[in-house]
Amino acid sequence: MEHKENNARRDFLKKAVMGTVGLSVMGFSAKSYGNILGANDRVRVGIIGFSDRFRHSLYPAFMEHAKDMNFEFVGVSDIWNRRRDEAEAYAKEKHGLKLKKYRNNDELHSKKDIDAVIISTADFQHALMGVEAVRNGKDVYLEKPMAETMEDARAILKAVEDTGKIVQIGSQRRSAPNYIAANEYIKSGKFGDIKMVEMTWNVNQPGRWRRPELVSQIRKEDTDWDRFLMNRPKVEWDPRKYLEYRLFWPYSSGIPGQWMSHQIDTVHWFTDLEHPRSVAANGGIYMWADGRENPDTLTAVFDYGPGDDPGKGFQVVYSSRFSNSAGGVKELYYSNGGMLNLDTNKITSEGGLTADMADDMGMQANLLAEYTLPSQAKVSTAANTGGDPMTSLHMRNWMECVRSRETPHASVKAGYNHSVANIMTRVAMQTGKRVTFDEAKQEVVAS
Repeated sequence: MEHKENNARRDFLKKAVMGTVGLSVMGFSAKSYGNILGANDRVRVGIIGFSDRFRHSLYPAFMEHAKDMNFEFVGVSDIWNRRRDEAEAYAKEKHGLKLKKYRNNDELHSKKDIDAVIISTADFQHALMGVEAVRNGKDVYLEKPMAETMEDARAILKAVEDTGKIVQIGSQRRSAPNYIAANEYIKSGKFGDIKMVEMTWNVNQPGRWRRPELVSQIRKEDTDWDRFLMNRPKVEWDPRKYLEYRLFWPYSSGIPGQWMSHQIDTVHWFTDLEHPRSVAANGGIYMWADGRENPDTLTAVFDYGPGDDPGKGFQVVYSSRFSNSAGGVKELYYSNGGMLNLDTNKITSEGGLTADMADDMGMQANLLAEYTLPSQAKVSTAANTGGDPMTSLHMRNWMECVRSRETPHASVKAGYNHSVANIMTRVAMQTGKRVTFDEAKQEVVAS
């Protein structure tokens, strides 16, 4: 049975990489696409997955800029008939839009009247649905995590490099003014060398990632379970794994994919380091024993630095828990001179080397000057549709890049890098081993 599952997985990946999952578009290069799509042409966008994330954030972010950028939603693909009907009704009620409904992505990609897609499906589906889309001539806004396995990560990286399509990964911090300013400040040298980073994402929400009401309502005959599984092992229908996939591997890594991918991405961005040198992690289900398989508590410790100089680098400590929300969401960067706090958007001398401590060793004090980063920009009040500011700015950047053919803020390479860190963390947690990365083979190694 395992041999057949592995073969099916390899066959799916091979077809995805070659562009034969669905209908491939031949001879449709980035340059020719750019010529076809004129500066004033309307960009027609398909929705792949009418998820909670799409409904509450991506849809309003898109509509915030749709008129100005001349973009429009024209169709929705979702394998659950209920979601297709909800998308149709939602778009009609909110903005009078008429969406075509597609039972699956093959149907959507077969249409020539769709230029781009927004993908917000189950975590493990993102990468290969992205492969399908770019191989079929579509630009893509792709939710994070980009990939949950290295096979899938390599597949989408190659597909985007082959096709030249515009792909924006949903790491929206990269479009926020405070994060952009933090990146510029660190790269200016004023902050000094990063010595440690502390990151947390804490909640106290028994219902987080749970969908008990929907689980009781969904029927196998109303969706397409085989399509849902994609390249994962073929197993019996399980509505919890369909709707509460974040709680179960191999459909999601849980905490790393959902939350850590956002925060660890800033480390790569601010330092130009592509991935950790090593990761050690521990976690467990300490609070919500509700049948889930992914931990509700996780701590990971990362070593970052140049691969050819072990004497240089810094440590990242990431922790997340579902049992107590104290501490909330924090991102704290430390140098010898002070701290950069991306919660308060302040750079301070807190913890820096003081004169009295420096004098004892014949050194000079090292204290950062106080500095406040610009706060997040707010979406336009004239057409505020409820999207969060970071996602709104990120969506606009994608739209601009679809027209200009420039690389968006969160490129596929950025997504590849956060995927490597996520996968290293998940493997470290699952194996209990210290995990490294083989550059030559582009593989995660549990040593």
